Amino acid sequence: MKRPVIGVIGNTHVVENRFSVQMAGERNLCAVAEVAGALPLVFAGNPKITHIPDLLDTVDGIVLTGARANVHPTRFNTEPTAKYEPYDEARDALALPLIEACVERGVPVFGICRGFQEMNVAFGGSLHPEIRELPGHINHRMPRLENGEIHPDPTVVFADRHEVRLTPGGVFARLFRRDTIKVNSLHGQGILQLGRRVIAEGIAEDSTIEAIRIEGASDFALGVQWHAEYDPATNPINRALFEAFGAAVRARASGDLRGRQAAE
Repeated sequence: MKRPVIGVIGNTHVVENRFSVQMAGERNLCAVAEVAGALPLVFAGNPKITHIPDLLDTVDGIVLTGARANVHPTRFNTEPTAKYEPYDEARDALALPLIEACVERGVPVFGICRGFQEMNVAFGGSLHPEIRELPGHINHRMPRLENGEIHPDPTVVFADRHEVRLTPGGVFARLFRRDTIKVNSLHGQGILQLGRRVIAEGIAEDSTIEAIRIEGASDFALGVQWHAEYDPATNPINRALFEAFGAAVRARASGDLRGRQAAE
């Protein structure tokens, strides 16, 4: 049986200080292939290259991955500062209207870290550039050594760091069959004000929003602040997310196929 196709957004990088490329983390691709059961297809996070209607005619679902770059502050009416760079304005210009198009067309969409933040901004919400600067909030950035370098051990970097309380009876609580989970934490930017239609269903111990859904979406439209792509093969929480996303994508792919056959 032919596998459904999931589009995975690329990020702009410069290689060897000369070549502009689009890159996507391999863990995202493995999670799509091995857990969601689909064929990952990397597409350019740049509206000059990727045409949204054509993309959504090609894929059965979308993954908006995490990234080093923050969403540009002007996207939520805030002045940019060099302190919170880098930015990837090309990705912003594609991802935000893509999210709205996915929800409008009923294309399953799954936002992770930056993708989670993009989902909020796409519906008019705002972000804080550095969550740890808010009173009472913990440092959500990845662990570092005493000299400031990122910890070299990925099992330390991606280890579960804090609990997330889920809305009882909500989408996430039903999916995980529990009201509290524990997740990793590798972000500086985070949700400040929720956008229209954006419903928070997971809150960290320090009140940071960690899980959202889009109200009224006809299909899978969920976002998580943590890096669910790191270990879905072994982590039951992250596995449940990618399996549910994969099921939604397969259902849509099957429906599209029936529709095309009927039209023929």
